[in-house]
Amino acid sequence: MTDEPEAFYLPVGDGEFESTPATASPWDEEMQHGGPPTGLLARAVELTRPDPGMPIARLTADFHGAIPQGRVRTEARIVRPGRRIEMVEAALSVNGKVAVTATAWRIKSDREATAGQASTATPPPLPDAQPPVVIPGVSPSWGYGRALEWRFVEGSYAEPGPVSLWARVRLPLVAGEKTVGEGPSTVQHLAVLADSTNGVSAELPFTEWFFIPPTVTLTIARPPEGEWLHLAGRTTITPHGTGVAQGEISDERGLVALVGQPLLVAPRG
Repeated sequence: MTDEPEAFYLPVGDGEFESTPATASPWDEEMQHGGPPTGLLARAVELTRPDPGMPIARLTADFHGAIPQGRVRTEARIVRPGRRIEMVEAALSVNGKVAVTATAWRIKSDREATAGQASTATPPPLPDAQPPVVIPGVSPSWGYGRALEWRFVEGSYAEPGPVSLWARVRLPLVAGEKTVGEGPSTVQHLAVLADSTNGVSAELPFTEWFFIPPTVTLTIARPPEGEWLHLAGRTTITPHGTGVAQGEISDERGLVALVGQPLLVAPRG
């Protein structure tokens, strides 16, 4: 990647950031892919009361429209405090206009408390390195796609249908902060990946159809461990111009999150 950005966002003040080309949408480089803003909102939620023992258990991000590049600001507040369960609301504004809002539940975690009862299902092995992802009709240099490394087990961006892949976020979410696998929170990076579920599992050709998700919900069993995440995604299309994309995200130990995205499905042009 030529002139690779330092991160998805550059800090410019308290709660303020400048978006970089790493956030770019595949359809318009002047707009942001939904993943990085969702990750930034997860960060804002965690910073309301920093506590690795109180991870995010559910995060819903609602997109108010296309998210432009520019000066980004995040705000968050606890609306239902609690010692074991709490609820947080957050908002992300771009150039002074609210672009994304989110709600989150945090649940107290007691590490290994239910180790004997936990599921042991694990995803397929990580494949060897693969060439950069190419999407039909999209420049191979698009920012978000190049900011992650993708390794497909089954399916691909060029093949409509269900997909099984491994991915890792290659850049820090915010410049100067730790990259995935090194910092205290990998939930932020999980959120960066999750919004790609509808894209990688598309059931119709990108060049002929839109699949627009106005929201994404992550139900998180536990924070992921390590930098690589496995995504098993599928899309179901109804006869009514709607659909739903669903994903299961795992690390090497097993399931960490479920993803859900309702879709508007419409022909281009």
